[in-house]
Amino acid sequence: MLNDVHIAFSTSSIIFLDAVLALVLFGVSLSLRVEDFTRIIKAPRAPLTGLAVQFFVLPASNCLFCWVFKVDPWLALGMQLVASCPSGSFSNVLTFMARGNVALSVSMTAASSLIATVATPLNFAFYSWLNPLTREHLKGIQIDSLHVLLLVALVLALPLMLGMLVGKRYPDLSKRIDKPLRIGALAVFLVFIVAAFANNLQIFLDNFQQFVWLVIAQNVLALGLGYFIASRLLLPEADRRAITIEVAVQNASLALVILFTFYPQAGAMTLVAAFWGVWHMVSGTLLGWWWSRRKPADASATTAIQEA
Repeated sequence: MLNDVHIAFSTSSIIFLDAVLALVLFGVSLSLRVEDFTRIIKAPRAPLTGLAVQFFVLPASNCLFCWVFKVDPWLALGMQLVASCPSGSFSNVLTFMARGNVALSVSMTAASSLIATVATPLNFAFYSWLNPLTREHLKGIQIDSLHVLLLVALVLALPLMLGMLVGKRYPDLSKRIDKPLRIGALAVFLVFIVAAFANNLQIFLDNFQQFVWLVIAQNVLALGLGYFIASRLLLPEADRRAITIEVAVQNASLALVILFTFYPQAGAMTLVAAFWGVWHMVSGTLLGWWWSRRKPADASATTAIQEA
């Protein structure tokens, strides 16, 4: 059984992953200001569209996908957890690369990180219960929404608020260390993912055909939903690109933190989250490169704030 796969991962690695994730969020939030949140209130159409797709449409669509195609319950649970996570900080870099609306991207990343403290555990629990194929297995892993909520708050909300405070109090310092900190943390996370795959390479190769196509399909679904809905609402092209990337670049590191902290025995779920952490960077980079060669009609939006 795929879920019986044992992933080699130590307790110290869990702590390290927590720290890296918190560091990434801290680095991103150094350049954030309260205005990045009030911008949503002043011009809510684009960011609220993106957040609605991220926290309502994507989890619901993923649940339906897994139900219709009768995806293995444990793989479906892994996909549902990823679909319930907020956008990752790498999305800001990709949006800039894709000539998208960077201000919108940063606003959505910040807002989704705060919303996720409640939405991630609730969406995961609700849609996993809604899918009859995963309902019984959800009972088996004994999810404690309160503990997951506290974990998400510690690794997302707390570093986000601390970063904003430090950035406001020491603006010159934040300008000097902002990019190196974010790039360095991202590099460490990539090395961590590569090392984790190297330690479990045989497990990955033995089960490759069972979950890789699902992760790719889920990513395509997220990309398609983001761009389609933003297009149907007639948002500017730069906004469409930002929303597409925000919806499709999920915070896989958060999913891994949750899994290794609460469900280390869930091997199938871990394989999905780990491969997602690699794949969304590959697909996002390719899409960002393709869009970078095509200037959007509303090009001025891409220069709205700092180069993420």
